[in-house]
Amino acid sequence: MDFNVSLRKAIKTGDVILGQNKTQDTIQQGKARLVILAKNSSGSFQQLVTHNKGLLVYIYEGTSTQLGKACGKPFLVSALAILDPGESDILSLKET
Repeated sequence: MDFNVSLRKAIKTGDVILGQNKTQDTIQQGKARLVILAKNSSGSFQQLVTHNKGLLVYIYEGTSTQLGKACGKPFLVSALAILDPGESDILSLKET
């Protein structure tokens, strides 16, 4: 699986929430199927997300600038939540 291709396909065909605040709201509502965090996202937010039992979390090895570019966006993205992967295989990250 090519992460960048899968992520862009999920954004284009599925339901993806960008941003730390909206991602946190989605987690609290129990709607997030996968949360992706940039490696330089806030330590307190990473801790909050990773300690949420039953939530699939993937730490992206790039910065929030690089994650924004991977999403095809011209801005920083430190966190995002996948609600529906659409035609993407992004949820297969849980198998790795």
